[in-house]
Amino acid sequence: MKEEIVVSENIKGLIFDIDGTIADSMPVHFLVFQKVAKRYGVDYTKELFLELAGIPALETCEIVRQRFGKNWNATDFANEKEEAYLNNMHLVKGIAPVIRVVEAYRGKLPMACGTGGDRYSASKMLDILGLGFLKEKMVCAEDVKNHKPHPETFLKAAELIDVEAEDCLVFEDGTLGIQAAQDGGMQVVDVTKYYRTTIGEDANWSLIDE
Repeated sequence: MKEEIVVSENIKGLIFDIDGTIADSMPVHFLVFQKVAKRYGVDYTKELFLELAGIPALETCEIVRQRFGKNWNATDFANEKEEAYLNNMHLVKGIAPVIRVVEAYRGKLPMACGTGGDRYSASKMLDILGLGFLKEKMVCAEDVKNHKPHPETFLKAAELIDVEAEDCLVFEDGTLGIQAAQDGGMQVVDVTKYYRTTIGEDANWSLIDE
C-alpha cells in the first residue's frame, strides 16, 4: 500500500483538480478519445493523451486537428467525445487517498475544485462519487479565459475560498496542472505518486457505444 497524503499544518485551504485527481476518470477519457479519434482518422496514443491532459476538450481537439493536418470540425469531434464520456461515467471510480483527504478535512479547511472540464460533467462526476458538496466552490473551463498551464483556474479557486495563494495546497495529476499551481505560487501534491491508474491498459471495460 502506498503512503498516505500528508497536509502540512501551515495549509489554510485545499484545491482539487477532478479528472485524474479525485476521480480515476482518465482511463475512461482515454478510451473514448481513442474510439472517437479512430473515426476521425487519428491514432490517439497514450503519449498524446498524457501530453494534452488538463486542456479542455474543444481546445484539445483543435490541437489534434492541426497536428494531424485534418480538415474536420474540432467542435464536432469534441461534442462526440464528451457525449461518449458522459455515457460511460458510471465506470469511473474515486481515488481513495485523495478522497480520504477530502473526508478528513471537510469542515476543517475550506475546499474548492479547479478543473479543465465543463461544469456539467464535473458536477455529475462529483455527484457520482458522493462528493456533491464540492460543487459549491468550483472553477471550470467556462469560468476562465486562460486554461492550465496558466494559473487562472487555481487563483480563482483560491478567491472562492478566501485563502491566499501561498497558503493553498493544490492536488493535481497532470503536468500542466502542476505547472499552473506552481506558477500561481501555491503548494502542490502530485497525486499520481499515491495511486496506480490504468490508462492505456485493458481494464476489461465494456464501453457503451456512443
